Amino acid sequence: MMIRFHLDEHIHSGVAAGLRAHGIDVTTAADAGLLRADDPQHMSFALSETLVIVTHDDDFVAFHAQGIAHAGIAFCHQRKYSVGEHLRMLLLLHACYTAEEMIGRVEYL
Repeated sequence: MMIRFHLDEHIHSGVAAGLRAHGIDVTTAADAGLLRADDPQHMSFALSETLVIVTHDDDFVAFHAQGIAHAGIAFCHQRKYSVGEHLRMLLLLHACYTAEEMIGRVEYL
């Protein structure tokens, strides 16, 4: 199965637009009704829908280290990449891994 993404609320909306333009299934915090939701709510939603969480928030990496189940995390430090660069990194991730391969995995962009 192809990777589908869930972008937390701190990811620029241009990333979602770019992924959609490439035909990739993506939800945002706003789409999912999760604006201002806590991180465990995002984790639960993404796991239930088998969505890889795209985030700048290192709390998600800490959850991974604690053994909390997730469908995958794509972590990038804030301001490390432009919107276009961030999009290219996610497109590469999408091309290289399946949804099944991302379960329980953290990819540092």
